[in-house]
Amino acid sequence: MRDRLLSYWERYGVFWLGALLVGLVSVGYASLMDSAFALFRRIEAYAWWLPLVLTPAGAALAVWLTRKYFQGAEGSGIPQVIATLEDHSLARSLLSFRIMIGKIIASFIGMLCGFTIGREGPTVQIGASLMYAMRRGYRHSSEFMENQLATAGAAAGLAAAFNTPLAGIVFAIEELNRNFASRTSGILIAAMLFSGVVTISLQGNYLYFGQIKATIPWLWSAVPILLAAGIITGLFGGLFCWLLLNTLRWLPSPLALIKRLHPVWFAAICGLVLAIVGVVSGGATFGSGYAEARSLLETQEPMSPFYAPLKFIALTVSYMSGIPGGIFAPGLAIGAGIGNLLSMVVTTLPLQALAALCMVGFLSAITQSPLTAFVIMVEMTDGNDMMMPLMAVSLLATQVSKCFWRLPFYHALALNYLPNAGQAKAAQQTQVT
Repeated sequence: MRDRLLSYWERYGVFWLGALLVGLVSVGYASLMDSAFALFRRIEAYAWWLPLVLTPAGAALAVWLTRKYFQGAEGSGIPQVIATLEDHSLARSLLSFRIMIGKIIASFIGMLCGFTIGREGPTVQIGASLMYAMRRGYRHSSEFMENQLATAGAAAGLAAAFNTPLAGIVFAIEELNRNFASRTSGILIAAMLFSGVVTISLQGNYLYFGQIKATIPWLWSAVPILLAAGIITGLFGGLFCWLLLNTLRWLPSPLALIKRLHPVWFAAICGLVLAIVGVVSGGATFGSGYAEARSLLETQEPMSPFYAPLKFIALTVSYMSGIPGGIFAPGLAIGAGIGNLLSMVVTTLPLQALAALCMVGFLSAITQSPLTAFVIMVEMTDGNDMMMPLMAVSLLATQVSKCFWRLPFYHALALNYLPNAGQAKAAQQTQVT
């Protein structure tokens, strides 16, 4: 009887407990990040010039902590998960409680200082770290089982962050593990179920950006608009990837030298640039952009025409600084801003529809994961009429983005963690336009 109970615990209990913990930690992390940005808004309201001091200082502190105590927690976190699935020997250094704690602390500091970062990418690494730790609950573990745990935890983290369970599954298949095994499908679905139960129980059955009530009749007259949305967002997304993957090639030599030799000082410089952009924009570019994008979708009131380009600069500078944080939510916000710009020319489609099209287009372009971006938007959209246009723009934007860099953004960054990846990096250099 004891052996049978132990067998059931190893087969179901360990995994279910891990999935529940991923949901619980994801909700707590989301609340922590929201509280950090709310505090930043109060600081900003007290004196407009405070971000000029706070943001550079916070950036330097976060990057110093990351590089000294939490190496492997920098950036989004998704490249680290991809690297561990490619080379299992990296898992203990990139998926651990130390990394998870560092990710939470450093990204909290970043949000407290108004950085343009999202919590979705970090939640992926946090979820993968938690589930990978559950391997200790098995008497006999294996590389295959540990990879399954990490994949399921990462997918559950993304699903919990957006409350989009289907997107979590698609993300695992399309982005994380391209050698997807049929035995993994049931594990992923179970992880979505258990983490989703926790998320819904604590936060309610919410939609991340609210319900987008917009439709696009499938008419030939709409085709040029879809082409424009796909090409424009693909160009912006491809440019974003190129800038971040070739930073030392376009930065002025003094800044490139500071970035290479003095990363903490470089982070402070990025923080100062971000603060200046934020002050110029009236505070609109601070944070993930969630509030601005949701306001546009709910009220249909146009944004400033400068929002998209300034937010683009803010996200590029934030990620370039090396501070832990993701690009999903800021990318969607930039997409909404591009849709806002497009609405100044296109009058035949509602602002909400244009925003949704450009949101899926820009997210697809920067991640080169069109199915994941498409499913995320579909799960947040009311109306089947939007499905075909969203899919068309998502695929087109991805192809346009590939003109800048063939390898998907996260996979290109994952090469930085893989040993003997120099040849792959050199091959990618020849594919840049």
